[in-house]
Amino acid sequence: MKRHLGVVAVALIFVLFLIAAVGRVRAAETSKPAAQQSGKVLEVLHASNYTYVRVDTGKEKLWLAGPTSQVKPGDRVAFLPGMPMTGFQSKALGRTFDLVYFVGSIDREGSEPAKGALPPGHPQTAPSSGGAPAVKIDFSKITKPAGGKTVAEIFQEKKQLAGKKISVRGKVVKFSAEIMGKNWIHLKDGTMKEGGEDLTITTNANAKVGDTVLVRGVVVTEKDFGFGYQYAVIIEDAEVAVE
Repeated sequence: MKRHLGVVAVALIFVLFLIAAVGRVRAAETSKPAAQQSGKVLEVLHASNYTYVRVDTGKEKLWLAGPTSQVKPGDRVAFLPGMPMTGFQSKALGRTFDLVYFVGSIDREGSEPAKGALPPGHPQTAPSSGGAPAVKIDFSKITKPAGGKTVAEIFQEKKQLAGKKISVRGKVVKFSAEIMGKNWIHLKDGTMKEGGEDLTITTNANAKVGDTVLVRGVVVTEKDFGFGYQYAVIIEDAEVAVE
């Protein structure tokens, strides 16, 4: 009987060891960096700070968009998997892509990867947009809209506000036009601590740094656009009125 129990104990230890080993292998596999892809350039389009490249990977033909690149048809290029955008409209090119992948760089195969990430003006990873505005802006006359929220309240109450339409008033501290088919506004109203985060808004409206604007839109939390561009709080597709 004792011998039988001993055999069972050894078998159990072996099974537990095997499970642990499999777990370590799976963890190692899932932690591997994204595999680089490559393909032959079929078409190249330049627009503003972007280069659009149609690539044949041998398995499929797809469109890439990345920082300005000097590649040309016939080149073989390498790239890392990017952020897919469906129905993406490029106003600069006057065309809509059924599907385009925004990638960090499009490099000739075998060459050094280009330094940096997406073109200038691409939305920043929150909270890197925080900190003092480049231009000194006076927030003393900013008032909370009736029934609305301050920037600080939106961050503090983000869980309760997620999915709800709110209004907020503030001044534009940064504006980036036509990035991923949207305009990007960074808003402050003076309610956050010095050097605190600003509120990111996507919209079709235009504004300039220093404008006082009234924003109405739906609060979205933990938004991940891929590429490491993550926002704890963002207001998407907002109505923006310059006051």
